[in-house]
Amino acid sequence: MPQQIAVVTGAGTGVGRAVALELAAAGWQLVLAGRRAEPLHETARLSGGTTAVVPTDITDARAVKALFDESAERFGRVDLLFNNAGTFGTPTPVEELDPAEWRAVVDLNLTGSFLCAQAAFRLMKAQDPQGGRIINNGSISAHVPRPHSIAYTATKHAVTGLTRSLSLDGRPYRIACGQIDIGNAATDMTAAMSRGVRQADGRIAVEPTMDVADVARTVRHMAELPLEANVQFATVMATAMPYIGRG
Repeated sequence: MPQQIAVVTGAGTGVGRAVALELAAAGWQLVLAGRRAEPLHETARLSGGTTAVVPTDITDARAVKALFDESAERFGRVDLLFNNAGTFGTPTPVEELDPAEWRAVVDLNLTGSFLCAQAAFRLMKAQDPQGGRIINNGSISAHVPRPHSIAYTATKHAVTGLTRSLSLDGRPYRIACGQIDIGNAATDMTAAMSRGVRQADGRIAVEPTMDVADVARTVRHMAELPLEANVQFATVMATAMPYIGRG
């Protein structure tokens, strides 16, 4: 496979770091984006490959433009965007959710994902050879909610619409877009699973988790398909988690 270039957002921790390391091990060159420089540099160190570290607030359109401008200037093109950065927010009953908290989750999970996808789309459409792939990080919550997760769940349903529209609008330009919906990968974000989380019936229960490396291998598979093939939606989850039959 010729050298390929991937932009990974939220690359300093969790799923983003795991995917970055998996791609680096497969020979990809990486552009690592996230709010905090220190974790990004640690991911770069662990990757042992060719990386660019670009601290980026993906809710800022100018910062996102600068991220992709730097990617193009350094590597000449972008073959993959893993649109991963996001937040769950604070679990809060609907009637108590502060509108500012709602906006913060929407700005990061939805608007940030759109801005990165838009910038990647522009670059992939213009580059030669034309085309590339965008993989959006959805969630099990793109299908069914958890209690007290209205902002997160609404944004992840919206990410599915983003994925579908990008898939359709990208067809003429060899831009493929897919989505990975992840359930209970073991990261800092899901650490509460081992202590117990609220269920649909109000109980607090411990939930099974899976190795985040299994997510990373799935993303790599999606990323390395030829552009004539696409995994439109993939669900990767801890086998015994309460999803099938949840509630």
